[in-house]
Amino acid sequence: MGNALRFLCGQYCKPTTTDVDSGSPRPHGLSTANVGVSALAHDLFHFEITSQVPEGLSKQVVSSKKAQANWYRKLLEAWREAKPPPKTPEDAARLVIQTLKRHQKADVEGLLAFYGLPLLHAVVKISAGVPTSLPEGVKFELQTLPVDVKAIADGDTITVYVSIDDPRESSCVPREVQMAAVQRSKARAEKNYSKADALHKKITDAGYRVINLQNDEILARKYRIRLRGIDAPESSMPYGKEAKDELIKLVQGKCLKIWVYNEDQYGRCVGDLHCNGMFVQEIMLKNGCAWHYTAYDKRPELATWEKEARAKRLGLWASSNPEKPWEWRKNRREGR
Repeated sequence: MGNALRFLCGQYCKPTTTDVDSGSPRPHGLSTANVGVSALAHDLFHFEITSQVPEGLSKQVVSSKKAQANWYRKLLEAWREAKPPPKTPEDAARLVIQTLKRHQKADVEGLLAFYGLPLLHAVVKISAGVPTSLPEGVKFELQTLPVDVKAIADGDTITVYVSIDDPRESSCVPREVQMAAVQRSKARAEKNYSKADALHKKITDAGYRVINLQNDEILARKYRIRLRGIDAPESSMPYGKEAKDELIKLVQGKCLKIWVYNEDQYGRCVGDLHCNGMFVQEIMLKNGCAWHYTAYDKRPELATWEKEARAKRLGLWASSNPEKPWEWRKNRREGR
């Protein structure tokens, strides 16, 4: 047995009374983050001795046990050669993907889900895209998939999706979502579309979605976003449709960078949107498509951009006395 694998098994693999062929990742008294790594190391050690793969794996993959044995031989060799050996779920997932990249996608995803490892769709650098620093007050950054026009509710609220390949997402996908995604892929391969649809509903109910992008299915997490610092007219208000159309024009089909500051009372992430080098709120204000929401954001540049649009009577400012969205909502709540 290779030193790297022996070391990891010595560190991680503390067999319990749980059967090694039980069909799900085995607990080894570790933190949740390391269970998948230790379970894979344990099974590779077990395979080296017995040439047997876990029985339960066949429920999650489409290929035969003979093919599975071939995977484990390759993984065992790759693990021995890894310097340093995988120690995190991301490291282990990357090793599996690199080693089995020529095998069926459903098999690779099934193997990852079997061990509760990040369900990546491509070999990615886990550290890539993580900013070394963020502006003051920013809690985290989102890098979204292309925005669907149907996800734009009005001029200041949109729904976006972030691939689980994203470093922030990859290690926190619920295991039941991973398993449902793998089972859905398998059901579609078998043309069992009713089962696939039921599994996708389970995925969407959990706040995720399988998105088809350039003939590749990507599992992504859903986020509802409230644009920070602006308040656009509601859809049924004067200029509401025009404000929504402007936001559609800016972000439809594009990937966004979103700096998230906090969460509002409706569970939406409040953030700044950046698209192709543009600050979206700046464009919305300069084109007269929104008010500066001074009750929640005091940034002077936003006030300046609104003032410029007012002076030019652009957008909603073409009206002599446009109604403020927050007052409109208050009147509706109070029945006026």
